[in-house]
Amino acid sequence: MNGETIAVLETTKGTLTFRFYHEDAPVTCARISQLITEGFYHNLTFHRVIPGFVIQGGDPLGNGTGGSGKKLPAEFNKRKHVRGTLAMARAQDPNSADSQFYIALAAHPHLDEQYTVFGQLIEGDEILDTMTAGDSITSASIRPLTPTLEA
Repeated sequence: MNGETIAVLETTKGTLTFRFYHEDAPVTCARISQLITEGFYHNLTFHRVIPGFVIQGGDPLGNGTGGSGKKLPAEFNKRKHVRGTLAMARAQDPNSADSQFYIALAAHPHLDEQYTVFGQLIEGDEILDTMTAGDSITSASIRPLTPTLEA
């Protein structure tokens, strides 16, 4: 999907809305948008929640080892890890990101330029600290960015 878009994740704790950074991570944004549109993330759990660090989801196996089957090239960029940053989880190989993503719960400069940052939370911050492992994504959608939703 081209242009400015947002991802809306309906979770068991509430709605999280993210602006995608197409200009910084075009391949990642396109792939995650495709997975969302295909319904890949529906009913997947957040399998990893570390208070003050990250919330991680996007694994169809629910244990941190699964994915969609398509590895993505690293798109490291200058975006900083701040509260609400949306980035790709990966193994040691920088080009091993697939469908798993994480949401930063605080600033983590040690992660900057080491992981593909592809979005930022623009609505739903109050939900982040209520999330626990096992909470799930009940639905996900991609929408155009409108001026009222710009961060």
